[in-house]
Amino acid sequence: MELAGRIALVTGAGRRVGRAIAVGLGARRMRVAVHYNGSENGARETAAEIERAGGAAELFQADLADPNGPASLVDDVARRLGRLDVLVNSAAVMHRTPLDSVTPHDWDTTFALNARAPFFTSLAARPHLSERGGAIVNIADLAAFETWPAYIPHGLSKSVVVQMTRALARTLAPSIRVNAVAPGVVMMPEGWDAEVGERLRRTTPLKRLGSANDVVGAVIYLLEADYVTGETIVVDGGRHVRR
Repeated sequence: MELAGRIALVTGAGRRVGRAIAVGLGARRMRVAVHYNGSENGARETAAEIERAGGAAELFQADLADPNGPASLVDDVARRLGRLDVLVNSAAVMHRTPLDSVTPHDWDTTFALNARAPFFTSLAARPHLSERGGAIVNIADLAAFETWPAYIPHGLSKSVVVQMTRALARTLAPSIRVNAVAPGVVMMPEGWDAEVGERLRRTTPLKRLGSANDVVGAVIYLLEADYVTGETIVVDGGRHVRR
């Protein structure tokens, strides 16, 4: 896929990895629909960075945890921008939930945004993407492949994203390619201190923590690789091969 001139929707683009992906696509001269829910100021900063990078950006607000949010967002993007070529499902939450403290509310909140939202956003985008041979990239997580005792609902929700990627890749082929990126520690989660970061660095085979740009590179590869679908690229400095 030639990215210049294409239209991309990036969910959760107001902060962290979502912002980096949106800016990275803008640097490829794409027109980016910058989605946010509560991070309006962050989304405006993302849009400004996209424009400085040579792309174009428009803001779109939607609560994707609302069952009606995904379809409403995609319809709004397609109506205002005229079409949709690329969908990046990046919006997510990551709450620390030690086993004895997990509540049904924690479970439902995590799965609503991390699993249900990307599925129904993809379904809503399907008719638009299929018109032009579009692509979907889902943002999973290393937690889908490891067991993190304090983040079990999060890890399970990201396991859903990995399997969803495979299932949609098969179902939506040949008109739409679907892949995923599973980052490791590319940005320190909120509340994690420098000591934890240093321990993670020492125990990572490549002996460094990642950056959001490492994820951006994987996303761009998957968008441009026209013969790749159903894959999840793990971007973690080799942590998943330690055992």
